[in-house]
Amino acid sequence: MQAEQPGLNTKPEPNSQTDLSCGLIRQLLVMLYDAVIVVAILMIAGALALQLPFSHQTAGKDPAYTLYLLCAWFLYLAWCWRNGGMTLGMRAWRVGLINDRGGQPAWWQCGLRFGTAWLSAAAVGMGYWWKLFDRQHLSWHDRLSQTRLVHFNKDATKAPSNGSPQEIDGGNSQN
Repeated sequence: MQAEQPGLNTKPEPNSQTDLSCGLIRQLLVMLYDAVIVVAILMIAGALALQLPFSHQTAGKDPAYTLYLLCAWFLYLAWCWRNGGMTLGMRAWRVGLINDRGGQPAWWQCGLRFGTAWLSAAAVGMGYWWKLFDRQHLSWHDRLSQTRLVHFNKDATKAPSNGSPQEIDGGNSQN
């Protein structure tokens, strides 16, 4: 029997043996890593905008151009979440996004998560800090979008042999 090698296109499925709730520090590190990628994406979107009617627009001042950049940002995140459950930053820190049923989030959940994460941050970060006090270690946008971040252990390189993934809560299984 040949052992499977982890790759960029493989994501370990969450199960109670191999994953933990993602802590706040790890989540902030993922966000920092992904911020570099998002800046690059926004720069590309800005360069493309030079060919569009947005050539002399300013983000934050011009609503259409700001919406265009937010859409580029959202499409990067949502595409990654829907196709593998991880952004590049999440992959580096072994963090995945799952819905409450343990599967990949739907488009509406990605949109709700993206939008409400702004609210979590706008309230002086309280939506993120909430994870420290929440019994299930969920942020505001986790709860509202019915998703959660999970941290995969180093040995979680292949899918579990016992069947379907299960959602965990800080190491404790839920029904």
